[in-house]
Amino acid sequence: MAKVKKAPRPKAQTPKGFRDYFGTEVTERAHMLKTIAEVYHQYGFDALESSAVETVEALGKFLPDVDRPNEGVFAWQDEDDAWMALRYDLTAPLARVYAQYRNDLPLPYRRYAMGPVWRNEKPGPGRYRQFYQCDADTVGAANVAADAEICAMLSDTLERVGIPRGDYVVRVNNRKVLNGVLEAMGVTDEAQAADVLRTIDKFDKVGEAGVRELLGKGRLDASGAYIDGVGLSEDQAEPVIAFLTSKDADVAKTFANLRDAIGSSAIGAEGVAELEKIGNLLAAQNYGSDRIEIDPSVVRGLGYYTGPVFEAELTFEILDEKGRKRQFGSVSGGGRYDDLVKRFTGQAVPATGVSIGVDRLLAALREKGRIGGKVTGPVVVTVMDKDRMADYQSMVAELRNAGIRAEVYLGNPKNFGNQLKYADKRQSPVAVIEGGDEHANGVVQIKDLILGAQIAENATLEEWKERPSQYEVPRGDLVAKVREILDLHA
Repeated sequence: MAKVKKAPRPKAQTPKGFRDYFGTEVTERAHMLKTIAEVYHQYGFDALESSAVETVEALGKFLPDVDRPNEGVFAWQDEDDAWMALRYDLTAPLARVYAQYRNDLPLPYRRYAMGPVWRNEKPGPGRYRQFYQCDADTVGAANVAADAEICAMLSDTLERVGIPRGDYVVRVNNRKVLNGVLEAMGVTDEAQAADVLRTIDKFDKVGEAGVRELLGKGRLDASGAYIDGVGLSEDQAEPVIAFLTSKDADVAKTFANLRDAIGSSAIGAEGVAELEKIGNLLAAQNYGSDRIEIDPSVVRGLGYYTGPVFEAELTFEILDEKGRKRQFGSVSGGGRYDDLVKRFTGQAVPATGVSIGVDRLLAALREKGRIGGKVTGPVVVTVMDKDRMADYQSMVAELRNAGIRAEVYLGNPKNFGNQLKYADKRQSPVAVIEGGDEHANGVVQIKDLILGAQIAENATLEEWKERPSQYEVPRGDLVAKVREILDLHA
């Protein structure tokens, strides 16, 4: 009889492009999401939680890669042959939700949403296929006051989570201004316009000279490879350069430069007027250029947005993996996208919103040392007699009822040393000990594990004798003594 081949054991590893998050990271993210939600709620936005799965049809043109409609996302066919996909952002689901429930929702509809999104893209250092987003959007408000409000809310959010003024700037631009620039250049072909957009998007990497080359015949990149240009003449390219370099310390001068860049374009003039209105609305609320500024060099997402665009950039320096100084960069982006619902209903519905990259923002706070300090675990009630588990559970209940995080050791109690090793691994501040003698005498031993570690590391024998880290107290003083030690180390 043939031997049945034993199936190999599965490898205990995360799939490529994914990672696991443990205690502290999960707690820090939850705290940040709660803080952001409080700001959004304060601004009058309502929470929305939609399905993590959408139909590919509903995602439609919002797919990240239109040439690979089921490859840019994690997609599969249902039993009725319909294609389903994990959401890759929180905006596309909003389009479907509003179109589906528009008769029941207020107009404008103001919602915020938070949660993981999934992208079937090539992973890299710090780039995962699952990550958290935190969005707020207003659907149904054509007035740019809605865009100004989003910018103000983004500024407030960054400060509330721990990014102080001076360490960030919210930069604002407008797609209509760029449309005016394209008109002034005489670019009417859609493919050529798309090439110009892609070139403009490289401004922060290649600078003015690089953009000039790419708009013209082309340029050699850092690797020595030749990149073909768009093929415009110098005169045609000039409005783009004027647009990208129009920012001035005097905001009135910036607007004058933009008007020069757009020439006689009506759509461009409309965009400049919208930027001016946004600037005035923000100034009326005391949001100065130290927090929010008009900046035509913001070009990210201009192929997607239809009006104002904004980006929050952290301006402090960090060291990269090679020890070089660089700015932390963008943690949030958004803008106006007025074609949001039209593909479902045939009717244009204006919309504007912002998305915060929660994981990047957490990384920024860790870089600045504002989170990620020493974590304190729970108080551990040790087990000296497994037949008296009810006594130990009574102690832990008292601690929890007093608002103190605590647990009973639930492993094998035979080796007491292992219990203390467990408490150390849990980074517990205190261990509670009650053996048979203590129980008979109505006392408990309270071991200050933080002080004990400090003494063991630094103290002489004499200091160790003078600074005991274990206290015997009456059973009734358990909570008071534990709280005293916790407050001492807070």
